[in-house]
Amino acid sequence: MQDVILNTTPLPHLLTLVILLPLVGVAMMAFFKDEAAVKYVAFWTTGLEFALSLPLYFWFDPATHRMQFGEVVQWISTPPIRYAVGIDGISLWLVLLTTLLMPICVVCSWTAIKSRVREFMITLLAMETALLGVFCALDFVLFYVFWEAMLIPMYLLIGVWGGPNRIYAAIKFFLYTLAGSLLLLVAIIVLYFQGGHTFDILALSRAQYGETLQAWLFWAFFIAFAVKVPMFPLHTWLPDAHVEAPTAGSVILASILLKMGAYGFLRFSLPMLPDAVGRFTPIVLALSIIAILYGAYMALAQSDFKKLIAYSSVSHMGFVTLGIFVLNTQGVEGALLQMLNHGITTGGLFLCVGLIYERTHSRMLADNGGLSKPMPRYATCLVIFALSSLALPGTNNFIGEFLVLVGSFLYNKAIAVAAALGVILAAVYLLWMVQRVAFGVPTEKTARVTDLNWCEMATLVPLIVLIFWIGVFPNPFLTPMHASIAHTFDVMARGSEALPTGVGSLSGIPGGLP
Repeated sequence: MQDVILNTTPLPHLLTLVILLPLVGVAMMAFFKDEAAVKYVAFWTTGLEFALSLPLYFWFDPATHRMQFGEVVQWISTPPIRYAVGIDGISLWLVLLTTLLMPICVVCSWTAIKSRVREFMITLLAMETALLGVFCALDFVLFYVFWEAMLIPMYLLIGVWGGPNRIYAAIKFFLYTLAGSLLLLVAIIVLYFQGGHTFDILALSRAQYGETLQAWLFWAFFIAFAVKVPMFPLHTWLPDAHVEAPTAGSVILASILLKMGAYGFLRFSLPMLPDAVGRFTPIVLALSIIAILYGAYMALAQSDFKKLIAYSSVSHMGFVTLGIFVLNTQGVEGALLQMLNHGITTGGLFLCVGLIYERTHSRMLADNGGLSKPMPRYATCLVIFALSSLALPGTNNFIGEFLVLVGSFLYNKAIAVAAALGVILAAVYLLWMVQRVAFGVPTEKTARVTDLNWCEMATLVPLIVLIFWIGVFPNPFLTPMHASIAHTFDVMARGSEALPTGVGSLSGIPGGLP
């Protein structure tokens, strides 16, 4: 753990406090039976959690690749398992995205959830701890515990508070992700015996593995992470899960849970298995292009508002995996920024779907037309999120997709052209959706709807601010990534002689943006 900077900030045990604080809120809820009190406990816990996570950015040192705010405590002596946590430029924004969205999820569920409110809020907070643990864990066993712990709350969110087909969607989600998790567990055990009898993620990243072993480990990791992304053809659980999940569940699923797979590729596959990455990159890139085009094409065919956005997630996450596996600075930084962007924009779109569903009790586009007159604030927010999702210049997604396309162009011009077609298709289905919902013919269901109140606006405005902040001033979001991504490429280069020439190279173009 020599690559870990122990926490020396004015707030001792800051990262552990951020990870475990939601469980304190869970314990407090056990003493409240009143639903209103439970909601306020959940809101103030998640709000305090977000406030506590902000110093992680302000005290973060972007000049080093080492893990920061680290804590290492012996957990089990034989085999050597530690409670080891820390964050770097790869995990920083995923932690902050999680803590930002959780109070928003609590607020958007304030009136939408009418049964078993206490259990719902407990599930949300337990989910937050599991998600934060995944992004902060530096011990493989600890990582796997958090990885698996995430399944149960999400299964409950879909299966208990979901729509009419919630049981089918919940079981499908659980089986897909559990199957991938079992392969991940096998890979972790193999790494333990082949990497020096340690579960230290950083030490295992520096270890050397034979090409044959790397190939087997790559596919075990790939299936586990591809299910989470989800990549084509392992994506079929996602539309069902989104359609049946409550609004908060869809926001968490799209904005945070999908990022776990992409995070796994960056944290484990690239540094640990460089030979296999170089060998199988063309396959992953092909699947990424298929996901971009297939997801966009399927979104075009949807009449269900929520399912349209679900398929758009498949397409947008294809850009993330594309950026990771073009293996250059521009692509990986664009992919990491796009993980943050997708969480903001798609989370906002799912919030918009939930807000209109509470009024019309329908997700069909045909039932939700002409909202610009009765709901001008809602229509304005929807248009902003849609324009961000189609990567309009000046919005956050433009920066991320631009960097991914630059990285793709440096890798292969044909791949960049194919990916650009996904941007065009995104404009088609998103503008078609906006035309129908905001400016189409009003229906009986939308004739008497009321516009967003201040509480509902409070869930959307922070995301809109971030859309334009990242779109206009991206450097504060890109700078913390530089050292960690450069170090990842250094580890890959030291661990392999089989990678293509120029992997991680700036290729004459500055990484990130000026």
